[in-house]
Amino acid sequence: MAQAPQTTADDRPVRYREVLALGEFRAVLGARLVSMLGDQVARVALSLLVFDRTRSAALAAGTFALSFLPALAGPVLAGLADRYPRRRVVVIADLLRGALLALMAVPNVPLPVLFALLVAAELIGAPANAAHGALLADILAGDRLVVGQGARSIVDQVSQIGGYAVGGVLTALLTAHGVLALNAASFILSALVLRLCLRPRPAPTEHADSSPSLFTSARRSARLVWSDPRLRTLIALVWMIGLPVAAEGLTVPYAAGRYPEPAAAGWLLAATPLGAVVGALLLGRCRPSVRRRLMAPMAAVAGLPLLVVAVRPSLAVACLVFGLSGVAASYMTVAPALYVARTPAAGRGQAIGLMSSGAIASQGVVTIVAGLAADQIGAAVAVGLAGAFTALVGAVLAVAWARADAGPDDPVAGQ
Repeated sequence: MAQAPQTTADDRPVRYREVLALGEFRAVLGARLVSMLGDQVARVALSLLVFDRTRSAALAAGTFALSFLPALAGPVLAGLADRYPRRRVVVIADLLRGALLALMAVPNVPLPVLFALLVAAELIGAPANAAHGALLADILAGDRLVVGQGARSIVDQVSQIGGYAVGGVLTALLTAHGVLALNAASFILSALVLRLCLRPRPAPTEHADSSPSLFTSARRSARLVWSDPRLRTLIALVWMIGLPVAAEGLTVPYAAGRYPEPAAAGWLLAATPLGAVVGALLLGRCRPSVRRRLMAPMAAVAGLPLLVVAVRPSLAVACLVFGLSGVAASYMTVAPALYVARTPAAGRGQAIGLMSSGAIASQGVVTIVAGLAADQIGAAVAVGLAGAFTALVGAVLAVAWARADAGPDDPVAGQ
């Protein structure tokens, strides 16, 4: 049966310290922090390595674009998280990624081989990420899952800020090859932590009569989500995150054309994830019922501050605007958790893969479209338009969520 979102009997918000008191959750969170931080640092190092060897900005940027590849196969490969014990999936995936990154760290690896290794590592990340998300739901229930998702979101944002901040410094100290080796070690450490700290759980059984192909499972998962109004609206809220993220993709050209301060782009890039951390902490103090009501309106509000960018504010105001957008975008700590909680346990990995891959794809596609628009109308106006579309789509989904969540809490279709 589907696991409907739950709250405590008195609608009391679960505190972060309550979920952090659970050893298994600390292990998952710690492993994610180590591997995510290593990944962010390695992205900087890899781009610097490619640029140093080719002097091609296009190839350097292309190494970042390769990180979007899991979106192509994610919904299919994520099914592995439902066919095998999830602890085993994440441990094996981390070991494989560690081995691939160790090969990438070997000096003078030809660029085509380097890119192929990167693609393979990113594709292995699809079932690993799905299994990570499903493990959270195995460990946490009800409002603890929402708060745990918030803690994981904070870890992701902190990793992003810290990784980009120290990536260049570490590359200068250790060389790009040394940083890639460090990232390989981070995955090995993550695998070790998860293997030792998580208790074994059997693989979920989706169908007792037969085991369908991964493609068949992916189609069934998509039909399940589409047939349920709550799941359909929740996944749309997750996917629309690409709209406000497009503003981040335009930060560098916007700052270059508006502010003389050399550190302006860095301040603006840091403002959004910092705002998201503040938003996650504030949401964590709200009652579950309040978080559930605020979630969809916050998605719309995430676009409103960005409208200010179109009138070319001062750097301080722009940083505040980006930060406020990040605060509102912290609805992403709630929507994915409600989505995961409502999906059936046996097919949860596949459903998470569909959600995550759509979010990755939306960020890539919308950022590319926003960049093309910025070439024609200017980065400031393009950021404002991204904010307007965010507000419009978010408002539509807020109405859809209010209607879906007011209906009877029927079992998810197909159960």
